[in-house]
This record gives sequence, C-alpha cells and structure tokens, in this order.
Amino acid sequence: MTTMQTAPVQIDIENLSLSFGKTEVLKGVNLAIRPGEFFAFLGPSGSGKSTLLRAIAGFGPNPKGQIKLDGQDIVGSVPWQRNVGMVFQSYALWPHMTVAKNVAFGLEERKVPSSEIGPKVLAALELVGMADYAERFPSQLSGGQQQRVALARTIVVEPRVLLLDEPLSNLDANLRVQMRQDLLKLQRRLGITTIFVTHDQEEANTICDRIAVMADGVVQQIGRPDEVYDNPANSFVAKFLGTANILEGEVVASAEGKSFDCGANLRIPVDADEATGKARLVVRPESIEFAADGANDSLSGLVASAEFLGGMVRYAIDVNGQELLVDERHTRGKKRMEKGENVALKLDPAQAVLIRD
Repeated sequence: MTTMQTAPVQIDIENLSLSFGKTEVLKGVNLAIRPGEFFAFLGPSGSGKSTLLRAIAGFGPNPKGQIKLDGQDIVGSVPWQRNVGMVFQSYALWPHMTVAKNVAFGLEERKVPSSEIGPKVLAALELVGMADYAERFPSQLSGGQQQRVALARTIVVEPRVLLLDEPLSNLDANLRVQMRQDLLKLQRRLGITTIFVTHDQEEANTICDRIAVMADGVVQQIGRPDEVYDNPANSFVAKFLGTANILEGEVVASAEGKSFDCGANLRIPVDADEATGKARLVVRPESIEFAADGANDSLSGLVASAEFLGGMVRYAIDVNGQELLVDERHTRGKKRMEKGENVALKLDPAQAVLIRD
C-alpha cells in the first residue's frame, strides 16, 4: 500500500450537462485533468462543483456528455464498476464498527481473500497515521482522526481516482491547515489523480496543482491558482479569488496612447492593442501603494475605513467618490492612518487586468 498498483489516470470531461427536473445544474462542462494531478473544483454553494464530482463517482442521474478515464467513457456504468474512491464531507463511518472494520469493509465487499485484508488495512492505516487506533470506534476519535480513517477506507481499495468532497469543512481552522498539508503529502506519495471540491479558495490555492473555478454550472476558468488569481477571466473569478477592486469605465484613445478612464480623475495606461469601449479594470489591493504627497502620477484620496487583518491593514480610500481597497503590511508599532486622513496612492498599470464581461 505504500505505492499504488495502478498508474494514475487522465480524466477528460466533454460537453457534460445535467439537470434536476427543469433546473440545469451542469451546462456543457469541458475540462481535462492530467494523470497524477491534484485538481480542485472551486466555487460557491450551488455552483455545480459537488454535482460534477458525484457525476464522476456515478452517484445520481446519468448526465449527457462524456466522462473518460484514460479514454474510456464511464457515463452509464454503476459506481462500483468505475473503481473511484470518494471521501465525503460527513466521513460516513459506520459507528458500530471499529476503525479496522470500517477500513476493511470495502475489501470485504470486493471479496478480497481474508488473508490479504489484514495487511492491506494495516498498511492503509499506517499511511494516514492511524495504525494505533485500529480497535477504537468512530465515537472515540476526534474529527481529524475520523477524517484520516475515511481516507484510509477509500485508499485501501486502491482506486484509480480519489474524489474529495469538501473533506475539511467540519474541522477547526488550525486542524484544517494541518490536514490539507497531510492530504497533499499523501496524494504525492500515492501519485493518484485527485479531485478536491471546496468553496474555500485558500484550501484550493495552497494544495492544488490547478483549479477550475465554477459558477452556475459553468467552468469559468481553469489554471494554476496563481495564474487564475493574477489573470481572472471575468468579474466573478476576480471577486471569488481573493479581494479585488473592479473599476467600471472605458478604454479611450488619445495622443499619448490608450488608457482606462473610470472617472474620478483616474486614468490608467493600457496596452495599445486593446479595443476602445466599455470595460472593467481589476486591481488587487496589494497592487496599490501609498505614495508621498505630490508624487508624480499619484492619486489623492481620503481614508474611509481601516480593517486590521493581522499581517496587514486593509484601507478603503475614497478617490473622488471611487472607493479603492488598499492593503498595507502591518509591522509592530506602526501607526495606523485615521479616518478622513489625506493620502496619496500609486497604482502600477502592469498589475491591473482589463476584462470585458
């Protein structure tokens, strides 16, 4: 059990749609997940991410379209024929069974010889650090320990794909941080293609190779977390991944070149190839700096509010009626600016992203 017996698989989802009655919950989803990749479906409640995961597992009605594992379409096949493993948000452990019996259950259902079950169960529990708890019952375990048992029960059958449906949401904040790192180490050790469903951007950003941001049953954007954060495809992605200033305005041309004009005496240079017309400009709060009064190209504003966020202070700055969020690193003893204080801002055009949606 220290390594998987099967090679990691490629997952291809092609033009996948699914409706519950008249409600369309998946709308022509297309994406490819690479062999051995730790991939995330990220989105708010109702975005379709868990429905998509369950469609891969074979739970619920059959969708239209194709779900291919190494080129084989599994739509229409029953869950136990797919050989995918799923860890649920609720863990779904049998309360009347010991840890060892819970982990052995899937092997027994598959008619694995009894002489092989014990060693396989022990190896799976050792992988998740729960070998010493084999004879305990779920009620005698903490939430994090129950999560590890649920993982062991899933990986013991050596699935081709590991599916994780918001597996950390029932844990406290500190334990979530530890568990997500343990999940990543386990996934890397097994080399198994893994899909992680979450609404928590921090979870997805810290452990996943790539993410698919979902909303309203549609994949909005796919890419590495940093790529998607830095280059959001639309306003939804910009807002959902972190905090963003989204400025309304238009691209205008002048003798000096093209710029984005959002009023409030705020014009930001843009690429000369950009088309003129209405658009939005995305600027992250960490991309705006406080400048000395009178600095070239600086913007004058007033502090409207301040939030202390531990490692930084987030200011809301009123620039002629346009509110901009600005993050400043906090250091011990640093004086915080007060509401109504005059400030100057410096915005790097290279850190701004033009979108049209």
